[in-house]
Amino acid sequence: MPTFAANLSMLWNELPFLDRFAAAARAGFKSVEFLFPYDFQPDEIKQRLTEHQLQLVLHNMPAGDWAAGERGKACWPGHEDEFRANVARALQYATALGAPNLHCMAGIPPKGTGTAQAQATLVSNLRFAAEAAKQQGVRLLLEPINHFDIPGFLVNRPRQAIALMDEVGSDNLFLQYDIYHAQRMEGELTSTIKDLLPRIAHMQLADTPGRHEPGTGEINYRYLFDAIDDLGYTGQIGCEYKPRDPGPGGTDKGLSWVAAHGQTLELQGEPA
Repeated sequence: MPTFAANLSMLWNELPFLDRFAAAARAGFKSVEFLFPYDFQPDEIKQRLTEHQLQLVLHNMPAGDWAAGERGKACWPGHEDEFRANVARALQYATALGAPNLHCMAGIPPKGTGTAQAQATLVSNLRFAAEAAKQQGVRLLLEPINHFDIPGFLVNRPRQAIALMDEVGSDNLFLQYDIYHAQRMEGELTSTIKDLLPRIAHMQLADTPGRHEPGTGEINYRYLFDAIDDLGYTGQIGCEYKPRDPGPGGTDKGLSWVAAHGQTLELQGEPA
């Protein structure tokens, strides 16, 4: 049975971030993930993980000025020193918090940068980051993100990501397969997951349209969960969706999707 991690950047948004750990534990989650931990000290987050017996499975590297539209600088030529500093900062958090996975956002190429130059920069930076993460016992992940939600994002499709990973040539670089992004870009979810499973270290979910809970859109998640289980996937599936009811209590009400799809948050195994 798939193992689910609560995404604390998306769920329980009516609560302060550090209070969402308790909410996830009360709901039955054993694992969590989030986008960016950098507004807090590692020991603040570690305290909440320990107190609520939660495992952190994933967070992102710094992505630049989010409010200004930056979505990672891994593909920005001339910013290699900044990227390497961000790798070090991200790994400081990952090792302090026991996270096995670190996501590197490919980014939107800056104006005037051609696709070939952006991809070459990304490959070089991923090669550096994958090796640095390997030395710390952390897996580096690359996620394709649909171009409807983030126009101009360099990596949009799973097989495009795989081709770039092959060019990097690291045994410590894996695919982060987001079901929502993949459905928006191409569909073919089950066959793609089957083909790419050896390269996938982490999955995420949301339904479409709307990016809400499973069961609110077009994806047949009951079928997909069974297929993922039959394929032998042993990693986590991060619940990176926006609750359809964004108000107080909306996240907890929305978690009825778990039982409705024949799943459970109880007795889940340790993160892979």
